[in-house]
Amino acid sequence: MNRVGRVERATKESKVVVEIGLDGTGVVQVSTGVPFYDHMLTSFGVHGAFDLSVQATGDVEVDAHHTVEDVAIVLGEAIGKALGDKHGIRRFGDAWIPMDETLAHAAVDVSGRPYCVHVGEPSEMAGFTVGGNYPTVLNRHVFESVAFHARIALHLRVLHGRDPHHVTEAQYKAVARALRAAAEPDPRLSGIPSTKGVL
Repeated sequence: MNRVGRVERATKESKVVVEIGLDGTGVVQVSTGVPFYDHMLTSFGVHGAFDLSVQATGDVEVDAHHTVEDVAIVLGEAIGKALGDKHGIRRFGDAWIPMDETLAHAAVDVSGRPYCVHVGEPSEMAGFTVGGNYPTVLNRHVFESVAFHARIALHLRVLHGRDPHHVTEAQYKAVARALRAAAEPDPRLSGIPSTKGVL
């Protein structure tokens, strides 16, 4: 299989191009102008074994928010495009990711029905900025945007965590691994994994 989605989006606030190959080997090139976000997207690609290219420019001198949000929107659209008709895949996936003191869990259903549940982050995450460039309050917004635009159901929770870097990174890795599992071909299936016959 060679499922690839490529999407471009340009606004007055940002210009974004994302290409993702779901059947890749974790070859990643990311440049968003937000260094910690680059690190998170690189982790997402590598641990999902996705071939991922993200090129973005935006008004980061104003705030990281516009660029981070727009990249998440385009990433979600590219994932949805790459999934195609979802013929012969597992559909559901989940992953537990420990990162030192942090434990995160993600469950994914590539259902065509967008939904996001995001719980458990420590309260201090709402006012913390990692590396002076990535406000962790954006985490939920990223995952909601990806879920909505990829048209997947995503449940993401932090069970333990103290370090905002670890809490954020464990979540990106958990979503990557869960999506990787959900998108994998299922050798026991020959059609669409739904009683409806369509996803």
